[in-house]
Amino acid sequence: MNECAPSWEALAGQVADMSRRLSDIEARLDGEYRGPSPDEAPAEAYWALPQLRGRLQEAAHGGVLFAGSVVGLDGELVEWERSDATDSILSSDWSEAADALGALSHPVRLRLVQALAGGRTAVAELIELEGLGTTGQIYHHLRQLVSAGWLETTGRGRYQIPPTRLVPLLVMVTAARR
Repeated sequence: MNECAPSWEALAGQVADMSRRLSDIEARLDGEYRGPSPDEAPAEAYWALPQLRGRLQEAAHGGVLFAGSVVGLDGELVEWERSDATDSILSSDWSEAADALGALSHPVRLRLVQALAGGRTAVAELIELEGLGTTGQIYHHLRQLVSAGWLETTGRGRYQIPPTRLVPLLVMVTAARR
């Protein structure tokens, strides 16, 4: 017998692992993937949760954590983190978030923000995109996004996502995706 050959148990484990990974890929392609369940996820899959639990030891009902580290359009590293206890969130006035959430609730505004995140900065560039409406309509949507803090003006007819809002914006879009 070849001493370098893997055991039948090792081969069976490899086949089972490959089968699970193939099923995950197929589920992702079908749009059904929801990530590993807590009982099957490797410890490193949830590296942020132990940190959050440590921070919120006193919190009766746990909490949430959102964080990100991305490179902005200017090439600068943008890092952002926010955590809060569940009780604090539930007892806050949620209506204060209405303007910020509402500004993102229109498909045209989401397309504008996505285009700006992708590198377009001038209204002249945004007008070239199909389905966004007239110049006046685009300015109307941009004003709403500026008012809600998702965008800022950088000059005449130029806009950008403020660095401090880039990660929260990506978090919002990620959380809303299914």
